[in-house]
Amino acid sequence: MHSCLWEKPLGIVAISANDAVTHPGDSPAGLKQQAIANGFRFPYLYDESQAVAHAYKAACTPDLYLFDADFKLVYRGQYDASRPGNGVPVTGQQLRAAIDAVLARKPVSADQRPSIGCNIKWKA
Repeated sequence: MHSCLWEKPLGIVAISANDAVTHPGDSPAGLKQQAIANGFRFPYLYDESQAVAHAYKAACTPDLYLFDADFKLVYRGQYDASRPGNGVPVTGQQLRAAIDAVLARKPVSADQRPSIGCNIKWKA
């Protein structure tokens, strides 16, 4: 089994770009509550202008990006195969495998399936 990600030499940042006017739960105050409720131990930022989401061509929440030590994008894909209603447990298997490969300085699998989630709530 994988050890806890908090014990790895890895930087993690979450960024929400959802329009907080139409989705107040995704406002900075709402994100703070989500972080507390979920025990996040990493920065959870708010992309008010949505410039970061546009620059990365983010499509959904969550849209996951993993960069290696040289800041090269090596993984953009799903957290795992779980989906609402499919009965597959949430494990983070695909993202964890990519992280383990990067930390071991091995190639990340080219089999990268896109994230599936709610679309980003873009500003009008």
